[in-house]
Amino acid sequence: MDGFASLFSAFGLASAAGFNAYVPLLTVGLVARYTDLLRLAEPFDVLTQPWMLGAIAVLAVVEVVADKIPAVDHAWQAVGAIANPVAGAVLFASQQNVLTEVHPAVAAVAGLIVAGGFHGSRSLARPVSTAATGGLGNPVLSLVEDVISGLLSLLAVFLPFIAFGMAGLVAVLLVLGAMRAARSVRARRRTPMQV
Repeated sequence: MDGFASLFSAFGLASAAGFNAYVPLLTVGLVARYTDLLRLAEPFDVLTQPWMLGAIAVLAVVEVVADKIPAVDHAWQAVGAIANPVAGAVLFASQQNVLTEVHPAVAAVAGLIVAGGFHGSRSLARPVSTAATGGLGNPVLSLVEDVISGLLSLLAVFLPFIAFGMAGLVAVLLVLGAMRAARSVRARRRTPMQV
C-alpha cells in the first residue's frame, strides 16, 4: 500500500477498533499471516503468530457474547474504555507505510484518539438505549456495532479509501444521533410533570 492508502487503512482500522477491539486485530493478523496483501513490521508482526491469533479470536468471541448480555454489557463497555483505544493505537501504528512517514508514537496516539472517540460515542449510546428499551435494544445495538467493526476492518484492508469514507460517515451519524438525543433530553426536562 502507498502512504495515503496506509493512512486511510490506519484510520479505518482504528475506527473499527472503537466498535469492537478484537475483530480488526483478528482481521489484520489473519490477512497478514495468510496472504501477501498486508505485511506487518516488527513488533506488530506478533499479531500473525498462531498463539496470538488464538488469543485474539477467544477475546473476540467473549466480546461478541458479553456485549449481548444485559448488565454484563455495561461492565464490558468499561473494559472497552481501555481495550478499544489500545487496539486502535496498535492497529494505526501497525500500518507499515504510516510507520515510515509518521513517528510511531504519533501514529499510536492518533489510533488511540480515533478508537477512543468511537468507543466513547458507542458508550454514550448504550445508556440511552437502555433507558429507551429497558435494555432490550442493547443486543441489537451491539450486533450493529459488531457488523460495523467487521465491515470497516475488511474495507480498511482491501479498500482503504472506502473504509475512510465509511468511518467519516459513521462519525457524522454518531454526532447527529448524539445531538438529537441531547435535544430530546432537554425537551423532557422542560416539559412540566403531569400529576
